Amino acid sequence: MDIRDRVVELRKIPANELLENPKNWRRHPPSQRSAMAGALGEIGLADAVIARETPDGLQLIDGHLRQEILGDTPVPVLIVDLTADEADKLLLTLDPLTAMATTNTDALLGLLEQAEFNNPALNDMLEALANGERHPMPDWSQYEPPPQEAIEEQSGAMEGRFVAAQEDSATRMLDIVCPNCGSEFSVNEKELKNNFDVDS
Repeated sequence: MDIRDRVVELRKIPANELLENPKNWRRHPPSQRSAMAGALGEIGLADAVIARETPDGLQLIDGHLRQEILGDTPVPVLIVDLTADEADKLLLTLDPLTAMATTNTDALLGLLEQAEFNNPALNDMLEALANGERHPMPDWSQYEPPPQEAIEEQSGAMEGRFVAAQEDSATRMLDIVCPNCGSEFSVNEKELKNNFDVDS
């Protein structure tokens, strides 16, 4: 397999000079921000963000949360020579590929026993990891209920389906076999219910 090296440079740049990628589809809840800030505080910068040159400047492909947290702190940036389409592919696949990894439980528990952190958010994250929780609880702080118009529209749609079901019942014919003589005949379902109080 011929694999191309797309990294052209490693450069240190103030985080706030990097451009956010408008197509970034990942969102970072407060719990993740706190854990990332804790890791940066206890360990420091040990990984590079990824960006590509654009006419407006260096645009991020990976590392948006670090860029948000670090302000004007210089960060290591891997600059790649990807096209816009290739950058979209990398943006789309980096995190899902990582998420496909499975867990060696013994190795994980061994690490958890040895490592000690002072940051509460990191400890919460690792406790969830030890308990087998793959994802944190969702952040509901930004939740907004749907507008009243949408609720009324959905309610109207449900009522319409109920009326349609009633209408269907009014026109549906049932094949009945007389238990006494064995004769077969068809009756309207609604009339059958009304006249004999029979459940279909």
